[in-house]
Amino acid sequence: MRCARLTWQWAAAAGAALLLMAGMAAAEPEIEVLDFAALDGWAEDDHPAALKVFRETCPDMEAPEWGPICALAADAADARTFFELFFQPVVVSPRSEALFTGYYEPELNGALVPDDRYRYPIHARPADLPNGERWYTRAEIAEGVLAGQGLEIAWLDDPVDAFFLHVQGSGRIRLPDGRVIRVGYAAKNGHEYRSVGQELVRRGVYASHQVSAQVIRNWVRRNPAQGRALLNHNPSYVFFRKLDNVDADRGPLGAMNRPLTALRSLAVDPAHTPLGAPVWIEKDGAQPLRRLMVAQDTGSAIKGPQRADIFYGTGDAAGREAGRVRDPGRLVVLLPIEQAFRMASGG
Repeated sequence: MRCARLTWQWAAAAGAALLLMAGMAAAEPEIEVLDFAALDGWAEDDHPAALKVFRETCPDMEAPEWGPICALAADAADARTFFELFFQPVVVSPRSEALFTGYYEPELNGALVPDDRYRYPIHARPADLPNGERWYTRAEIAEGVLAGQGLEIAWLDDPVDAFFLHVQGSGRIRLPDGRVIRVGYAAKNGHEYRSVGQELVRRGVYASHQVSAQVIRNWVRRNPAQGRALLNHNPSYVFFRKLDNVDADRGPLGAMNRPLTALRSLAVDPAHTPLGAPVWIEKDGAQPLRRLMVAQDTGSAIKGPQRADIFYGTGDAAGREAGRVRDPGRLVVLLPIEQAFRMASGG
């Protein structure tokens, strides 16, 4: 989950990704090895900024080929030279066009006790929540099946904000006395994520190009009863934990349990891209982006080798920017040179 702790399930997925990258998986992916000169805009990027983010999570990568590179990264004086000397750009599934979306850390209004305004709870993980099995749905939880168990971390003042907090996976909650608490992903109820935006398109309410987070928000608020039913179309429900050990000026924790960096941290599918790897993105669309980022997060809707979610930062402005992103392009993973050519040869 975006902005979440790396659980054993994700660790297993990341391990499977590394086996895949080493050519040990049963199904060989289609691979294209590139030169850095083939990366559009590579020379113009801020490579020191990317190296700083890479250093944040590189020591957490356990595959042996990454150990020496991480040690060299700690003392690298020239960031661009470092990446070009020790990595090779690789495109997995080169004939597939990438899909880039955006996400952010919302700032919400909430309280530690409920009242007429603050009525929509977010919950801590229940002790009896099974791992990897379907549990109560979003609709059942909204109807109060967890009430009276003392699981409420806070109550929010808007059901749509609560819903999108689940989608984003982390957030900051501003209390009436001005204090702020941060929450991050702890677990989910085992149900697959269903897009409410796609459901509005299916119903003929909007065309696909019209749907954004703000459009969904406005529709739900204009249609309260239908809106609540629409939100419950997504049976997936996220449980949270309080984050007391993250500095206020840093981003939320990603899947590698390290703070994310706006426009440098990327959510990927770890079945295809190792968590911690540098990733060059060539995002097209209304706001093109050519940038070296780091795969530090995951997401339940992020599936496939050419699928990625760009972290845009914290707050409403970041949310508006992230909500507009649904763009094509190309995703290029930077891998240790020997590993890259081993993949290409199928060895």
